[in-house]
Amino acid sequence: MQHKSIKSDYYWMAKAIQLAKKGLYTTSPNPRVGCVIVNGNNQCIGEGFHIQAGTPHAEVHALKQASKAGRNTLSNATAYVTLEPCSHYGRTPPCAEALIKANIGKVVIAMTDPNPNVSGNGIRKLQEAGIEVVSGIMAAEAAAINPGFIKRMLTGKPFVRVKLGISLDGKIALENGVSQWITGPEARRDVQRYRASSCCVLTGSGTVIADDPSLLVRANEAQFSHYPLERIRQPTRVVVDSKEVVNSDYQCLKDGNTTLIATINPHPDTAARHYLTITPKQGRVDLEALMQSLGDKQYNEVWVEAGPGLAGALLDAGLVDEFICYQAPMLLGNKGMSMVNLPSYTSIEQSISLTLIENRQVGNDIKLVYRPDTDSSRD
Repeated sequence: MQHKSIKSDYYWMAKAIQLAKKGLYTTSPNPRVGCVIVNGNNQCIGEGFHIQAGTPHAEVHALKQASKAGRNTLSNATAYVTLEPCSHYGRTPPCAEALIKANIGKVVIAMTDPNPNVSGNGIRKLQEAGIEVVSGIMAAEAAAINPGFIKRMLTGKPFVRVKLGISLDGKIALENGVSQWITGPEARRDVQRYRASSCCVLTGSGTVIADDPSLLVRANEAQFSHYPLERIRQPTRVVVDSKEVVNSDYQCLKDGNTTLIATINPHPDTAARHYLTITPKQGRVDLEALMQSLGDKQYNEVWVEAGPGLAGALLDAGLVDEFICYQAPMLLGNKGMSMVNLPSYTSIEQSISLTLIENRQVGNDIKLVYRPDTDSSRD
């Protein structure tokens, strides 16, 4: 049976999704969740979003506001939540129980929790308490906020985005290696937002040695609005260093922020260096095993800023979920450095096929976002 107030449901769920986006940069490893509570007269009496792991969830913030209206009002109220309310005790009590104790009348949910161990338990707990539950309202839009959390819950691996700044002829640097700056300041600011929303930034030893990047969020370039924390949450840097050539003289190992060195040999952590020992594959870090390790560390989203070797290896291994190119209106010539290193294919069927999902101008550059097609013919 169709829900009577379906138009109203979409309106308020859209509001909840906008609230959830306020936690875009801060909730890791938790999902971004928003909640709106509406009384029987279709007026908002409470709203909230999850800010940071270990702090109250979106429903708790919204209930705190709505409680001023009184228990009788809440019995006729509806809570709109972008993700199924949690049903288990973690660092905070379960939100399903909070909604039940508040005597909420109805709960509208965008999508169920993707964790197979808990999926549906929150809904069942609400229904057993006599609360009407409607689900599937704007599910795709809600899922788009949490691609990394969803993928990690379902596969154990993070959502991987590979970024490249390229010229019109597909080069990332001149023949002599010079690459600053191919793209403009607007594109670089866009990159800062991705860094800030990611759990870790992945790069290769070659990039560290060639560019000595910090790979941290530069708040002056990110230009965040309504950032919910006093201090920017910096992503962990992960350097793939199979041959152990990166020393402690580089920025990412001496600036006091966390960097992990992914290598094939076991090493004890020290005050200055922290290691991820990854199973080798043909004498190098096995990238699939690396992604599994990052998932085990509860990293939801991995942002890759690397050279053509690592970028190409991730693409060839089928480990890339989004491939993002900022294309500058310049030509670097046929001897410039190519954007990715890939095997020499002998047929078109072996090549990597991409689907364009976003195409827009960013300053003087063009931002192109692709999703690699899953094609069994390359297996």
